[in-house]
Amino acid sequence: MSAVSAPDPVPDVVIVGAGPAGLMAAEVIAAAGRSVAVYEHTPTPARKLLLAGRGGLNLTHSEALDAFVGRYGAQAPFFRDCLSAFSPADLRAWAAGLGIETFVGSSGRVFPVQMKASTLVRAWLRRLDGLGVTLHGRHRWIGWDGQGALAFRRADGTETTVAPRATLLALGGASWPRTGSDGAWTGLLAARGVDIAPLRPSNMGFEVPWSDHLRERFAGQPVKSVSLAFGDRRLKGEFVITETGIEGGAVYALSAPLRDAIEAEGWAALTLDLLPDLTEAEVAKRVRRRGAESLSTFLKKAFSLSGPRAALLREFAPAGDLSDPAALAHRIKGLSMVLTGVRPIERAISTAGGVRFPEVDEALMLTRLPGTFVAGEMLDWEAPTGGYLLQGCFAMGAKAGGGVLGYLERS
Repeated sequence: MSAVSAPDPVPDVVIVGAGPAGLMAAEVIAAAGRSVAVYEHTPTPARKLLLAGRGGLNLTHSEALDAFVGRYGAQAPFFRDCLSAFSPADLRAWAAGLGIETFVGSSGRVFPVQMKASTLVRAWLRRLDGLGVTLHGRHRWIGWDGQGALAFRRADGTETTVAPRATLLALGGASWPRTGSDGAWTGLLAARGVDIAPLRPSNMGFEVPWSDHLRERFAGQPVKSVSLAFGDRRLKGEFVITETGIEGGAVYALSAPLRDAIEAEGWAALTLDLLPDLTEAEVAKRVRRRGAESLSTFLKKAFSLSGPRAALLREFAPAGDLSDPAALAHRIKGLSMVLTGVRPIERAISTAGGVRFPEVDEALMLTRLPGTFVAGEMLDWEAPTGGYLLQGCFAMGAKAGGGVLGYLERS
């Protein structure tokens, strides 16, 4: 049995999890004059945020609010309320207050001018420290003790407890577990009767049974200037061929319906338009002009269609269609790629599933556990990459922080 040390000093609020939602809630609560302690499983805070920002931190998106909230699918009404209180403009103003100027990229995505997460995180931690927020690293939450106090296990195996007036859980999902979000909390809450939707990968890659030739020649290469379609959704973008299948921004945008189809049927057919700027009639007209030159030469000369795009055409189009002008044009404009599996949740960018929304009130307090709030990826929602995930977490953290303050005033 692990040794149990004396209880930690009792703050007004304990926040478990030092990601964007937890730290934003900490700021809101501490700025109102309440004492806040943040407990984090890993040695340092905001690890997932830092990892996400390695290639440029996509904080939010600049599109209109109606389109923005639509990215949250079934939870759009909830996020409309969240974003009305903490909008993309509010997030940019908050970053500016930390000395982090932002800009809107050509795709509408919003990034820090310095394109670094580390600068923002350091400035944020300085602000939190100035507000009196204390941070306890290497503390894994292991539930509650017999008196209802929060129990934590330290890295050295000793345990400690703390009994705040209110608790906010912001423990993330189960993607990128090395950053601390390993989903272990699901069992702790389920044991208290909280209804939890199974955690599933979101914004992830998919498995494709490549031929050895395509895998050896093109794994790691991007496929650009294409359009992808599944169901009633179609979008232009790009993706990457991997050893096991495909991944990338355009794939992530369709990942939820593709995942659901694979779970239901065991496979899904993703449709590629290899020449999205031309109509099928225009493609067919050029194809009919093909002479005696090889298919590879013709495709390159007539359409600049070469490399990975041309390889995908050969991979998935029936051999007979490649020599028939009408069939070739049809395949170029609507190439069916069969996906046979979903990449593991550990390799996903984010997670679907979690605490179902009927389990929380409008302030994000668990109705079964008065005084305990949840925020961030722990709840049952998902959104595509492009700034929507981070904006959602920041906005939920702000909302939960306000909910905690209201609870403290009433209790």
